[in-house]
Parts: sequence; structure tokens; C-alpha cells
Amino acid sequence: MISKNTIDKVFEQSRVEEVIGDFVNLKKSGSNYKALSPFSNEKTPSFVVSPVKQIWKDFSSGKGGNAISFLMEHEHFTYPEAIKYLARKYN
Repeated sequence: MISKNTIDKVFEQSRVEEVIGDFVNLKKSGSNYKALSPFSNEKTPSFVVSPVKQIWKDFSSGKGGNAISFLMEHEHFTYPEAIKYLARKYN
């Protein structure tokens, strides 16, 4: 079992734009990043990442969340697998 302290540290250190940027080609747009949806086939970018809020939203599919929910949705990780992935990425 992963301790609450470890989970808190992972949340503090992880950056949603860095995590998603490993899988999606993000382009800066004002204070946010935009990309084509990794969950649907589209021609106009509707996938938005907010570094300030540490969240993402895919307006074409309605999905959204934080770095962990992205890993669970995109990579089909379980919650513990997503935490371990981020812990390894951010030491």
C-alpha cells in the first residue's frame, strides 16, 4: 500500500503539463497548453492543459482531471500504477 505521505509528495512534485507532454504534443496558448485530443479523432485542438490549476480537459470527449487521471485514462494505469509512475518520474 502506498502511504498518504508518498501520495501527497507525488501530487506536490508532479506537473500536469510535463506528464501529459510525455504522451501528447502540447502547444502553448496563453497561460495554457492546447493539443489535439488523445481520446478522439479531431482536426481542431480541443484538449486543454492548465499548468496553473494542474488540470486537463478534453472538450471533445468531456473527459478531464489531473495528472493521475490522465495516466489512468490514457495509459490505462490503475491508481497505484499511476502514483508509482509519477514517483519514478519525479524521484
